[in-house]
Amino acid sequence: ALDPTLDASASARCDRVLLLGDLVGYGADPNAVIDRVRAMSDAVVIRGNHDKVAAGVDSVEGFNHMARLAIAWTAAALTPDNRDYLVNLAAGPIEIDDIVEICHGTPFDEDVYVFDDLDALRSIRASQRPVCLYGHTHVPAAFQLQGDELQLIGPPRGERFRLSLDEDGRYLVNCGSVGQPRDGDWRAAYAILDTDARTLTIFRVDYDLGTAQSKIVAAGLPDILAQRLGMGR
Repeated sequence: ALDPTLDASASARCDRVLLLGDLVGYGADPNAVIDRVRAMSDAVVIRGNHDKVAAGVDSVEGFNHMARLAIAWTAAALTPDNRDYLVNLAAGPIEIDDIVEICHGTPFDEDVYVFDDLDALRSIRASQRPVCLYGHTHVPAAFQLQGDELQLIGPPRGERFRLSLDEDGRYLVNCGSVGQPRDGDWRAAYAILDTDARTLTIFRVDYDLGTAQSKIVAAGLPDILAQRLGMGR
């Protein structure tokens, strides 16, 4: 899914690529993914919880049974060089410019999930920039804080979803997941943020789902991981 996503976004000629963690975890091509990311000179990358566990930085405690099986396989499959790369990934949050910062879970804790309005409000208040981009949940979502009023925007669904960013608003946005989306849409998700036009657009990209599923099964990873790709869950 990564290659079609990068190909689809290439025409936008963005200044940089932001990767919000979990380069590895459930797929059968962890080394290929890391190699592709490492080859991008314009990429800003932070670590996710699966990156930490696969690299031995954190323990598997807290992972469910399926995630434990997948991350054990991933850790064994990594080349020493790519394992070192994951070890040295920065923890979020990272401030990109005057407008944007990125984190994996939340700005106050890289491993915490944003599940509801209270999580979103706490995250926005902890952020240092008007727009905070996060990952971790695999589900596209957008929150806006205008004054003291928090609003859930969307939800972001369909071929593309455009969000206009008000000058005086503060935003918390999950652009979705390239690998294993969990919003019921199997297609890879990514976003383009135009800081001049103050717009953020989330796109969906078709990829060779069948081949990705076959690789998972052939690698000896749990079959359910291949099935989840097709369900977008």
